[in-house]
Amino acid sequence: MNKEELMRRAIALSEQSVLAGGGPFGAVIARNGEIVAEASNSVTLDHDPTAHAEVNAIRLASRKLGTFDLSGCDIFTSCEPCPMCLGAIYWAHLDTIYYANDRKDAARIGFDDDFIYREIALKPDERHKKMQLLLPDEARKAFEMWQQNDEKTEY
Repeated sequence: MNKEELMRRAIALSEQSVLAGGGPFGAVIARNGEIVAEASNSVTLDHDPTAHAEVNAIRLASRKLGTFDLSGCDIFTSCEPCPMCLGAIYWAHLDTIYYANDRKDAARIGFDDDFIYREIALKPDERHKKMQLLLPDEARKAFEMWQQNDEKTEY
């Protein structure tokens, strides 16, 4: 499939999701033009705030391919990924992000994507959500253990 066909599939998934009672988002992960995984937003259906289309598709693709590293794959999503999904895409090492609607479009219909992007740019003490550093010296031990572990699987 070409890029336009893959994006049309993501858009179709977003429309199907709305009809099923989910959010208006769809995502397709493809490698060399072939669909590896596809999913839609199921936040309300699954009662899971992390069940965005991109995250759902990443989970399916990772299980199907048996790896957490999706290098060599691209993601086609009906909307610019929110910060959570963008982070997941980076962690999954997807090569290219193709999107249709953008974060301003999402904001116009009531989604917080743009607001969260603006929040991330602020210093922690300027954000709407309170943040407080607590017990960093105690938590550092796990990081030291990780760093010293010669048998760890890096990601």
